Amino acid sequence: MKLRRDIFQAISDPTRRAILVLLTSQSMTAGDIASNFDVARPTISKHIQILNECELVEANQKGREIYYQLKIDKMKEIDKWLEQFREIWENRFNNLDNLLSTIKNKKNEN
Repeated sequence: MKLRRDIFQAISDPTRRAILVLLTSQSMTAGDIASNFDVARPTISKHIQILNECELVEANQKGREIYYQLKIDKMKEIDKWLEQFREIWENRFNNLDNLLSTIKNKKNEN
């Protein structure tokens, strides 16, 4: 049985986010990934397993090695969800800009 984990819980961990950043440039083995951290390799393997269960990374075996790579489509799902908040904040910043411009113009009129 495959565990289903929450994507947002998975990316809430700074180590897992760092692993995702590492995988943006190239596929890597667990050992290559672990060499970038000051924690035990089994700890990194657990983080990779969680990312794999969330389908944020995929594993491809090449000979004896397993290479992990970022699944861009799954990352796009996160981006799509975040987009609604970007729009809200952009609207709020635009409203603030308009208010500040109005205050500045009134001040210059006096």
